[in-house]
This record gives sequence, C-alpha cells and structure tokens, in this order.
Amino acid sequence: MNVAVNANTHVRVINSRAEANRRRIEGFLADEGGSLFHRPSWLQAVEKGTGQRATGFVSERLGIITGWLPLTEVRSALFGKALVSSGFGIGGGIIAQSADAAEALARAAQGHARAGGFRTIELRGGFAPAGWDVWSDKHCGFIRPLAADDEAELLAIPRKARAEVRKGLSYGHRVTVGRRPSDRAAHYACYSQSVRNLGTPVFPRALFAAMLDAFPDTSDILTVWQGDRPLASVLNFYHDGAVMPFWGGGVHAARAARANDVMYYELMRHARNRGMTRFDFGRSKTGSGPFAFKKNWGFEPTPLTYAGWTAPGEPARNIDPTDASYSRKIGIWKKLPMPVANTLGPWIARGLA
Repeated sequence: MNVAVNANTHVRVINSRAEANRRRIEGFLADEGGSLFHRPSWLQAVEKGTGQRATGFVSERLGIITGWLPLTEVRSALFGKALVSSGFGIGGGIIAQSADAAEALARAAQGHARAGGFRTIELRGGFAPAGWDVWSDKHCGFIRPLAADDEAELLAIPRKARAEVRKGLSYGHRVTVGRRPSDRAAHYACYSQSVRNLGTPVFPRALFAAMLDAFPDTSDILTVWQGDRPLASVLNFYHDGAVMPFWGGGVHAARAARANDVMYYELMRHARNRGMTRFDFGRSKTGSGPFAFKKNWGFEPTPLTYAGWTAPGEPARNIDPTDASYSRKIGIWKKLPMPVANTLGPWIARGLA
C-alpha cells in the first residue's frame, strides 16, 4: 500500500524486519522521543513470542520519515481480530511530525483493517485521529524521579508503605538480578502464580524470552528469594533514563514476607546504579488494587489517553478484566491448578495484546 498525502508526502507499509528500515525507524524515534513500544524490536519480540504478526506504516516526505505507526495484528478465536499499537505495550500510538501525516497514518490503518477483516484499531497514546473514540478514564501511568541515594529513596516512600519495605528488608531476603535460565524460570514461576491468583491467564513463556533476547543490554529480571524459593520476580526494561518494571508478581507467600515491597525498592537501587533517573511504574486500571498500591508508594497517577476505531456494525473489542461479563470466568480461573492454568493460559493470553 502506497498512499499519496500530497505531492511530496506518501504513506506506505514498511517491513521493519529489514535492517535498513529498522535503522531508519530507530533514527526517527530517537529524534522524536519515541517510546520503547514504538521500537521495531518490540514488535518483532511480540511476533516471535506470541505469533501475532508485526506490521506498520510510515509517512515519508521526499524520502524522509515523518511519521510511524507500529501495529500488531491480533488474531484471537475468543476476542476477534484487532490492530493494536502497540501490542502488549502501554504506549506506542501514532508518532508524527505533523497532524496531516498523523491523519494519513490513521487512514492507512483503517484501510488495512478493512482489507484484513480487523474489526477494531486501538492506539495507545500519541495522536488521536479526528472522529475516533477517545478515552482517558480507564488507565493511569505512574512515573517519578529516583532519589539520590538509598536512604532518600526510602524517605520518598510514604510512611505506611516505607514501614512495609523496612520490615521486608529486615527478613534478609536474597536478591538476584540476571538473565540466566534460572532467572527466567524463577520469574515465570512467580508471575504465573500471581496472575492465576488474580484470575487472569498468563502470557506465553516465549514472550518473555523473546523480549529478553530482543533487548539484551536493556532488560533483566530481579528476583527476591527465601532460601532457594523465589517469592517475587519482575522483568524490567531500561529506556530513555527510566527503569520500567513491566511483568512482575509474587507467589502466595510473598505477601507475608513483604517480598513485593522489597522487590520494587531493590529495583530502584539497582536502576540508580545503572544510571537511571526515573522509575516508570507502568499503567494500572483506574481504581484498581495496583492503582492504590502505586499511590501508596507516593506515585501520582497521570491519566493515559487512548483512541479507538471500530468498523461500522461491529462490536468493540472488550478485553477489560474488570468488566462484569468476565467476573464469573475470573472466579473459575482463580481455582484452576497451576499446571492447568499454565497450559491453557498462554493460548488465551496471546489474544490479549
């Protein structure tokens, strides 16, 4: 597809797997302040780890990139077909140098959706096209600067949460950071049990492996141990001066051991030693338990603005776990044995991009 915007500007599908195209896109993102979720490596890791195909459109003026729309083509027997920018991310919507280029990218995505039978498009942040649904009341992001040293980091945490961290530190838990098979196994054991206990399916193990492989120098896993038993573990990314604890959770015993509190405090220390200056606590559903947890740690919520388009006559895609229609399914899922949840979960979760 190659669509003329005007005499000098065109929009076209681009193969971000090709090294020359990858370099051009990365150069554009560096200049325009693109997020981790805009990067071709993110798209390719999602594709490798879940099978959901990566694609994307660029706008170009006289051969120079002026806009980029990364897309994951989500195909799910349970949740239908959707284009998501960017799959499994919390950002990654249209990034462009002008409104004309951004609108042209949105129109190209609509054409691609119609041609491929994708009933919805979801843009996570960035430019909101005219006439699309726009909402800012479903999710919030949480970012704050890292403190200058360990004690200042503790003092930056409000009193009640700080007491929990200090109590957890007094237990003397062992903390490891790495990317070895043992780190990956510990992470999956903790994360899969955590999401099962919340009533949601776990993402494929292959997705985590693909992400670690795609970002070999800017990702790792931090795990809190009780002896030889992992209590809590989180997979992290480092981008543009910020650490991003992205997929984390703990086993049932983690709560009494204050392992999650220790995990995030230790990650703050580790990130500072890596030269990071900000802690990006990711997004949480407005009013949810994780939302309250992050506020209790002294993070101020910032509403995230997303935009969506649904093909005429089609129902909007609904993957919101807090929706009442999912309550019974969540209750059942919480009771599944771990081997069953870890077998069925990845097949379902690959459609939740």
